[in-house]
Parts: sequence; C-alpha cells; structure tokens
Amino acid sequence: MTIWSAFKNHSIQNPIHDALVGVVIALVSIPISMGYAQIAGLPAIYGLYGSLLPILCYGLITTSPQFIVGVDAMPAAMVGGLLAAFSIKAESPEALALVPLISFLVALCFLIFYLLKAGRVVKYISMPVMGGFISGVAATIILMQVPKLYGGSPSSGQLPALLLNICRESSSFNPLAAVLGFGTILILMISKKVIPKVPMSVLLLLGGLLLQVFFKLDSHGVKLLPEVMPGLPGLHLPNLRLLSSRNIYSLAVEVVSISAVIMAQTLLATQSYASKYDDVIDNNRELLAYSAMNLAASLVGCCPVNGSVSRSGIADSYKGRSQIMSVSAALTMALILLFGTPLLRFMPVPVLTAIVISALMNIMEVDMFVRLVRYSKNESLIFLVSFFGVLLFGTIKGVVIGCFLSFGEIAVRSVNPPRTFVGRIPGQGNYHSISRNRHSYPIRHTLIYRFSGNLFFANIDRFENDILSAIKPDTRQIIIDARGIGNIDITALDRLVILIDKLKKRGIKFYITEHDHSLNDMIRAKGFEDLINSGVMRRRITFALSDAGLEKPYQLEGVEDYDYKDSDLNHEKLAEAEWLYGHEEDLPPKKSL
Repeated sequence: MTIWSAFKNHSIQNPIHDALVGVVIALVSIPISMGYAQIAGLPAIYGLYGSLLPILCYGLITTSPQFIVGVDAMPAAMVGGLLAAFSIKAESPEALALVPLISFLVALCFLIFYLLKAGRVVKYISMPVMGGFISGVAATIILMQVPKLYGGSPSSGQLPALLLNICRESSSFNPLAAVLGFGTILILMISKKVIPKVPMSVLLLLGGLLLQVFFKLDSHGVKLLPEVMPGLPGLHLPNLRLLSSRNIYSLAVEVVSISAVIMAQTLLATQSYASKYDDVIDNNRELLAYSAMNLAASLVGCCPVNGSVSRSGIADSYKGRSQIMSVSAALTMALILLFGTPLLRFMPVPVLTAIVISALMNIMEVDMFVRLVRYSKNESLIFLVSFFGVLLFGTIKGVVIGCFLSFGEIAVRSVNPPRTFVGRIPGQGNYHSISRNRHSYPIRHTLIYRFSGNLFFANIDRFENDILSAIKPDTRQIIIDARGIGNIDITALDRLVILIDKLKKRGIKFYITEHDHSLNDMIRAKGFEDLINSGVMRRRITFALSDAGLEKPYQLEGVEDYDYKDSDLNHEKLAEAEWLYGHEEDLPPKKSL
C-alpha cells in the first residue's frame, strides 16, 4: 500500500470539489481548534498550529478516503485535566513544555499499537455500539458548545457537568448572540433540505464577518474570536528531560488513556464512514497515521490530535470523498496563519459554534436507532447504553459498556441457539422443521433433532432437556442433525456420554450426523474416541437410519396410504412459504393425508 492509498477513490475525479470542501473544513476548524487548544491549557493559536502539519500527515498516510482529524474535545479535556492534577497553570511556560511531550508520548504509544497490530480490536465492536458511540460523542460535544450559542462559555466533562454548565452560563445570555447562533442552525437545517448543494456554512461565515465589520456586534456583547499573531509554527523537539521531574506513573496512565480514547473514537468513526460508503479501511495502517499526526502535533507544540467527528460530518455533508480535503485544509490553514489572522478577530463565536453543532447533529445515528427499535429491541438497547455510557461516563467507559453488552448478547444467543425437531414431507426429500411446516411428519419411532450452535457447558442442559422431554414410549432411535455444531467442549462431551448410556439402558440408539469432519477430529483429540468407534458418529442421517434398520420409503407418523410417486406441487409450494414466513393464522390445521 502506497502513501497515496487514501487518494485512490472515485471522487478523485472531482479534485476541485474536494479542495473547496477542504477550505470549508479549514475555516470551520478555526473556532473549534482554538477553543480546544485553550481547554488543553495552550494559547488559542496552537489550535491553528495543530490544524496544519498533523492534518497533512494524517491525510497522506490514512486509508480512509474522507475522514478528517484535528484538535478535538476529548484529548484536549484530558490534557487540561492532567495539567490541573499537576498544578500547572494554563498557558504557562511549564504547560507549553509538557503538552507537546504528552503528544510525543501518545505518538510513541500508537507506534507500539501499530507494531502489535492492535487495530484488529475494532472488528469486535458491533454496529449498535458504533452508532451509539458516535452519537454519544456528537451529543457530548454539542452540549459542550451550546453555551457559546448565547454568549456563555463552553465546558467539558460528562452529562451532569455539561447540563449544569448550560444552566449556569444562562446568566451570560445575550439576545443578539442567541439570534445569531440559533438562527444560523435554523438556516443550515432549512438549506440542507431546500438547497443542499449550496455551501451555506461558508456563506454564513462570511455573513457573520460582514455583520461584525458593519454593525460592530462586539459592542452589543457578542463574543468574537481572540486575536492571534500571524506566522507559521516553528518545529521543536519535546523536552524529554521533563520525564524525570514528573510523576511518571500518572503521566504514563494518562498517555495510554488518551491513546485509547483516540483509537476508540477515531477508529470507530472511521469504520462508520467506511461502512456507509463501502470503503476498505486498514485499521493497523490507521494506527500508524495516528502516530504520525501526533508526532507532528508534538513538533509544533500542540496537544494530541484526534479524529474529528464534527469536521468529518461537514466533509460528508458536502460530499467530500478524498483526502485532497486534508491537503487543501492544511494549505488553507497555512495561508490563514500567514495572511488571514487579522480577520479572525472579526468572526462572531455564535455563528461559528452553530456551524459546528449543525455538523454534529447531522452525524448522529438517529436513523440507525429508529431501525433498531423497529426490528431489534436488544440491539436498540445496546445502542442506548453505548450512547448514554459515553454521555455519562466518557468515551472509553461508554464503549467498554456497549461492548460488554454486545458480547453478552452473543453469549445469550450461544446458550439458546436455533434448534428444532425435523421430519419428512411426503413425496419430498430432505428434512424439514416439524414445528414450522404443517406437512412435515416425524419418522416413526425416531426423533431427529437439529441443533444449530456450538455445544458447550452453558447449553448442554438445554440440549439434554429438549431430547429427554421429546422421547415417547415407542421411541427407538435419536438422531442429532449436527451440521450447525462446529465446536464442543469437554463438559458437553462428558454429559453426552452420560446421556448416551442412559438412553442405551432404555433401548434407544443415539447418533450424531451431518457434521463437518473437524468435529470428529476435535472429539478424538479430547479423548472421546469411543464415540467414533462405537458408531455414534455417522456421516448422514440416512446412514444412521439404515443402521437402525430403517430404509426408504420411511414410514411417517400420521401418514397413511400416501402415493410417494406424487410430487404434490401444492404441498411443495406451501412448504416453501412456511420455510420463508412461518405459519399463517388462517391456514387450516395440520391433518393426516
């Protein structure tokens, strides 16, 4: 895979479009990056520095066609919390020295993750967890930003702290700021429906700037972006000597935590977009991209850089489909730093905040949740738990809770797999579920039990109970259709031997059939070769029936004087309908032919 892998996408046919989307991303990144840099304890200008070289490094290495990174909420808040724990004043020389060191250590951590191929862990996270996670992150950032819509200050933390801050900042309510902020959101929502191809975000940014120039919004209490000094950032190696004078344990825990947050949030969000557009993402390659972008962040003195849900949402809303966007955004930010910084102080914060919030609203997986509620109650619960887990407990804990629920659901399905007793439909071959097909009848004196799941300690009781409860006084043989059994543990094998002995004493033969050869190898490797040597294991149901003394045409319970040469097309069609949809309530009850 070459360094240009992320550019190999059909949208590269429209590079000008993607370059213009990159300009929009750079403009929108200005307030986001500056605000989060201050949360991380850095001067606002470092947010712009983090939107230049790190974004460029990521765009050149990633395998994602359209995902965007930048200075973002979660890592910034965690760095700010670490500075507070170390009693380091924000924007102090000490903070300016420690923060890039943290970014460097995060880059090193991702390099280790890359070498260990840790990116595979995201494959074990289900879509409901992913959707709840993305929506939870988006909702968290929206709640962080809401006070800025009406003249207040943003906050960080989980749901209770964010709601408390929204209420507390209501004392700073400015009517004009609220009109600008909420009005911008309303315009963006309407324009998305009416004129979706118009870059309304850029027009509103320019409109906000012109309003300030002509009407002096700040004189009416509307906050503007802070003034910053022009010029590109210098490159400096982080001061590794600080490691000897700091609490190494606390720093290491925080660095690993920040790396885990970035990996979880960015990989999940990247996979979400990949699923949406059928892209192929190399998760391990992404870890290398995260290492590179955070190394670049440390060189320019910035806090750790993260995948940006809000910027990616904007890119998606404008149908950007290649990493030309990242290159364009980086070049645009370079031009802004060189020539555009005087204009930044004319930009109203409520307008810029509204653009960010609108993008976040667009990426919340509401449609997924509605679909889950309609078709899968369990998975909708997993979505909600992941969503509120992120809101209430933070990114990592929210994902962990959601993953536990996902694996729990898998465990429940394993304990209770699909299973049924099967029989024959007169005039047809194969074996069909007796409970689902009204014209499927059991073979006389025979139970054929289909178990469609691995057999292990947690479900062997269910397996035994189903069989024992179905035995009739005239039952002479029990056949297991084991085509769905791919694995069996020692506990289940021990219980199986006991069950076979119990049935043998009652004069009932027992067979296991239709399974793959690997199950025989597994049984032999675990010391239960007697099951094979005694004839319990048979390749086909037909062979087991023959061993029990039954030959075609088999006598079926409840079927008398049936012409087996008659294909009975009506019964065949009915069998297929029941196989597809189950019983219809208005169909006549099953009766003897």
